[in-house]
Amino acid sequence: MITHANTSLTIDASGLSCPMPLLKAKQGLSKLQPGETLWLLATDPASERDIQAFVKLSVHSLLQFEVSEGVYQYLLQKGRNDAL
Repeated sequence: MITHANTSLTIDASGLSCPMPLLKAKQGLSKLQPGETLWLLATDPASERDIQAFVKLSVHSLLQFEVSEGVYQYLLQKGRNDAL
């Protein structure tokens, strides 16, 4: 289970379809300082592909990921540069 007690921001994108979970994550990350974390919840299976691809192309990190009872949980850490 993802530990989210110390996350800087939580976004519940449950019920939103692609690409909205990714867009919500990007909006949330833009509000954070480098090193802070975002806990994203989504129910769209396509969010897994989208978040994985986004992290590969950005300076942000995916610290943890899990799927439990149809809920995709991502713990993202903001990187040092907001290039994306």
